[in-house]
Amino acid sequence: MAKSSRKLWAEYVARGGPSAKKGVAVSSKLPTPFQGVVLGIDPSLRGSGFAILDYRSSSDIRVIETCTLKLKPAISQIECLGAIGNQVEDFIDKHKIKHVAIEETIYVQNYQTAQILGAARGAAIAVAAMRGLPVFEYAPLRVKQAVVGAGRASKEQVAKTMQGLTGTDFGLRFDESDAAAVALCHAFTWKDLSV
Repeated sequence: MAKSSRKLWAEYVARGGPSAKKGVAVSSKLPTPFQGVVLGIDPSLRGSGFAILDYRSSSDIRVIETCTLKLKPAISQIECLGAIGNQVEDFIDKHKIKHVAIEETIYVQNYQTAQILGAARGAAIAVAAMRGLPVFEYAPLRVKQAVVGAGRASKEQVAKTMQGLTGTDFGLRFDESDAAAVALCHAFTWKDLSV
């Protein structure tokens, strides 16, 4: 009986796969999944969401702290960016954060809106980068696929799924549940390839 392609591939990989050339060392170690504290950020100029998650395994996820930074229209754009940076700095000072995960800018038809969202993201990223923390960016579609299983999930579905996974009831605090989802997407998908 002929071997299946899956079995042939497994044998090929066991022999070292494409690295099975003379003089090439083959590592049998697998990438290490993420474990630790991750800061998730759902950036917006006047309503950024933040969430700190402690992730040990898919069955051991703890929400440590969340908040929505609500900034009034009377506050200038520059002051808003400073407030976002200060919030990120406060979280870094309070918690032993291993990684920062932030949502990428979504497609918007208005150039000015895209510019404002980019500035809000930059304010958050700059503080983490200056502190030497690794920053990872995730598209909203990828976050929803990783957490909910559907890339077009509503904010309500994301909040409900996050409650089921973490035990935290976000209620109508969608910026916070979105930030937690970004953090969880990172924890689910990032692997340490340096081992």
